[in-house]
Amino acid sequence: MIYLDNAATTKMYEEAADAMLPFYTKCYSNPSEIYNFASESRKAVNDSRKCIANIINAEPSEIYFTSGGTESDNWAIFGALNLMREKGRHIITTCIEHHAVLNTCRYYERVGYEVTYVKPDENGIIDPHDIEAAIRPDTVLISVMMANNEIGTIQPVKDIGKIAAERKILFHTDAVQTFGHMPIDVKDMNIDMLSASAHKCHGPKGVGFLYIKNGVKIPAFHFGGKQERMLRAGTENVAGIVGFGTAASIINRRMKYNTEYITNLRRYFINRVLGEIKYVRLNGDMKNRLCGNVSFCFAYLDGEAIQIQLDLYDICCATGSACNAGIKAVSHVLEAIQVPEEYIHGSVRFTISEFNTVREIDYTVDKLKDIVSRLRGMSLEYKISIDKR
Repeated sequence: MIYLDNAATTKMYEEAADAMLPFYTKCYSNPSEIYNFASESRKAVNDSRKCIANIINAEPSEIYFTSGGTESDNWAIFGALNLMREKGRHIITTCIEHHAVLNTCRYYERVGYEVTYVKPDENGIIDPHDIEAAIRPDTVLISVMMANNEIGTIQPVKDIGKIAAERKILFHTDAVQTFGHMPIDVKDMNIDMLSASAHKCHGPKGVGFLYIKNGVKIPAFHFGGKQERMLRAGTENVAGIVGFGTAASIINRRMKYNTEYITNLRRYFINRVLGEIKYVRLNGDMKNRLCGNVSFCFAYLDGEAIQIQLDLYDICCATGSACNAGIKAVSHVLEAIQVPEEYIHGSVRFTISEFNTVREIDYTVDKLKDIVSRLRGMSLEYKISIDKR
């Protein structure tokens, strides 16, 4: 199998899996208890908290463990709006956010908030000046993702954070696709809240974190016990947190090498496809792009048909966001960057990790060429377009 869907989830590091096992079988205590047996679980949670905080230049007291990116995004928005409800009811976000942000904002629209959805340019980049222009006296939150999960564009988060700080508006960023894959400094970027998820960086599923800057007093999202300094009730997922901390430590240590290696694979993949297949476009910005993201649109074809054919050759890829798998709809991201009608249905996303090789890329491109040629031979729309030329 060739796995090229690392934006959906990643293979867990064996070291992370090994680190987790004792906390299921030997050190299985509840870290909230005061007896000595619980001390090892409690220490393991705190060690992971310190590790993750160090990676983003935060304080351990600013890291709150959650079930993943979706909960972290939801909590950030819920918390910010409840904290600032006396100031106003206006939110600024973008129309290319993950649905964990978009659907939360749409909920708040239904209960009386106003949301401005800033549009990107044709490469998927948000202009900070457009964010600034959208600010109103009653704006209470700006939420802009650090990098897009479908087309890989990296946003000017530092510039947006500076604008938010100057206007004293809370700033949240969804960093699910970037944590562990590019340097993050929450202080330098003026970030008030940041969401991340373990399974996007070779850790376990079911665990993530929300960074909340000290002094930002957002309310609890879960109610019950006193865990996570009384802001996120529920017994900690100790094994998952340990796996997250272990994976974060490894991927952070390898980041420089991995970025160079994966970027070279991405460049090679893109050059082969654009050079050897007709009527294909690369989505997103070539420079400001996640190192492993390769998003194509093939004219006159259906992306799902390509995905299914590739699966017959044991090649795993996606047609967009993994959270929308199985839903037959045009990507809201591709609509936002105004992909032409003849291309927009032919979206296929490949996402590369350190575990992929040049040989795998060559095999994938060779099969992709055959599949596109065969499917276009069956496509009436494609034949008509060629006749017109």
